[in-house]
Amino acid sequence: MSSEPLIGVLAMQGAVREHVAMLAEAGARAVPVRRAAELSEVDGLVLPGGESTTMSRLLESFELLEPLKARIAGGLPAFGSCAGMILLARQTLDGRPDQQQLGGLDVVVRRNAFGRQVDSFEADLDFAGVDGPVHAVFIRAPWVEKAGDGVEVLATVSGVPGVGEDTARIVAVRQGAVLATAFHPELTPDVRVHRLFVDLVRKAA
Repeated sequence: MSSEPLIGVLAMQGAVREHVAMLAEAGARAVPVRRAAELSEVDGLVLPGGESTTMSRLLESFELLEPLKARIAGGLPAFGSCAGMILLARQTLDGRPDQQQLGGLDVVVRRNAFGRQVDSFEADLDFAGVDGPVHAVFIRAPWVEKAGDGVEVLATVSGVPGVGEDTARIVAVRQGAVLATAFHPELTPDVRVHRLFVDLVRKAA
């Protein structure tokens, strides 16, 4: 692999162009991924926001679900933001019965945990592995209800809509080469979370 890893962005829904631009700024080559042949060529994959149940159905329609599960199980680095976090979880609360999970993270995630679209908010977070606060944009965001022993908690949030000052909700995690955030780092000018993922991809190669 060259010093610029090839990272795919799952191009079903969400801010695909924004993720591609962020990855390029972070030192990677970035391409949209819609087919199994494209998935087979990438060194890592970003799963953007959107509607997790719709994305789950689209993965099946495009015959990507099983190949993606297999590649993640085989060690493919992956980064999920918002709905991407939900897809990567081993279990989702408040999801549809037919929703598929990719199982890359040993976490239980609650969908729309912070409320509806009108309850969207922004917050500055301490984020492990990143110097200085990260400005996070939450839109119909999930949170991690439970994290397994092998999961590193990177960021929590408290004192926001639906969360009291004394309760910290997990909003960013990492397990091996799999990273996930409940918020949308692609919607700010800050490239540091994407740079962290690019570094994970390089180390996994």
